Amino acid sequence: MAKKLLLPEHVKDAVVRRYNGTHRDWLFGSGDWPIAFVLGAPTETEVMADLPAVQSWAHAWRKWSGPATVEFETKKWARLGSQDLPTRLVICSPGDVASLCGQEKRWAKAVERKDALLALWPSLATSAKLGRYFDVLADYEHTDFERLVAVVQWLEANPASNLYIRQLPIVGVDTKWLEKRQALVAEILSLVRGSEMVGDFFEVTGLKRLPHRVRVIVLCPELRRLVGGVRDFEAPIEDVMQLELTPKRVLVVENHACATALGDMQGCVAFAGLGKAVGVLRRVPWAKVIPAVYWGDIDTHGLVILNSAREALPGLRSVLMDASTLLEFKELAVHEAVQAVESDLEHLTATEAELLDGLKSGRWGLRPRVEQERLPWTVVEAALSEAGLERVY
Repeated sequence: MAKKLLLPEHVKDAVVRRYNGTHRDWLFGSGDWPIAFVLGAPTETEVMADLPAVQSWAHAWRKWSGPATVEFETKKWARLGSQDLPTRLVICSPGDVASLCGQEKRWAKAVERKDALLALWPSLATSAKLGRYFDVLADYEHTDFERLVAVVQWLEANPASNLYIRQLPIVGVDTKWLEKRQALVAEILSLVRGSEMVGDFFEVTGLKRLPHRVRVIVLCPELRRLVGGVRDFEAPIEDVMQLELTPKRVLVVENHACATALGDMQGCVAFAGLGKAVGVLRRVPWAKVIPAVYWGDIDTHGLVILNSAREALPGLRSVLMDASTLLEFKELAVHEAVQAVESDLEHLTATEAELLDGLKSGRWGLRPRVEQERLPWTVVEAALSEAGLERVY
């Protein structure tokens, strides 16, 4: 076939690429219409060199049917005479492009819902960012879209309710539904308010976050008298901050079971299972002014948490989180499914940073991970004792 002659299937591929790349912008009026795709412009010499192919190409466009127009142009040549050849496929609207791509139903649904949003909030017509939610407009179930609109309407009308999510008086909206869509709700609400910046969900919505609960294990028998004799409890961080405890040591343990198994220790209070929320300990005034010890898994995520723990509690010391422990108990290791992506953890010591580098580089095999609960308990007790955490017998 003469070069650069596009058949209908070729143009449809180009139309699909154009649609995929720009339909979100088209939804809110961008783009110049109509748009055209050039089909080819063979010379007389090219036609004569491959006449059957050119005839097939022209015939294919004469049979074209669809939401677009094929333009023809009459060519007058010395040897072939007058020939009507296709030149351009002209498409008049985004809806026609969507139809050519087999996306007419999704496009129509997105347009319908976009119009519904603009009827409620006309200012959205000037928002360049609403198009990013095309898939929500096109694909959300009817009930989910109605809930989304209802939530945004209520939050716009009540910008400082200070209610918990569970308290919202919105028909059909339950806690789990909203919790799964916090980011989307905050983004749409910000756009409704005319802001391109999206902050924390609770700050944007004026709702109250549930208090962060902290697991506390009072390992010192004498300190337990100050909390009614309770050894192991969980409480909101604000309540923990108010405890009139005067421990001499703080122990932060990642695994709940390991923390529960700890024996009594003189003057010690432990925090368990905080994970990446360990930074909340910076809010506990009595925990920041005494020596602190951290014990977690030997893996990349454990070291990320350790970094955050030391940022919250400066001077914190880690135990059993080094290369020598890894190598000694490597037969107990499993594979870390997905390693942490964080880097430049400035609060790690040089030894801890070297361990992190070795884990990521494969120095000791494929993503080794030694879970803290797999270590022999005698080894654990000896390491804690060395760190100044003495058992009470």
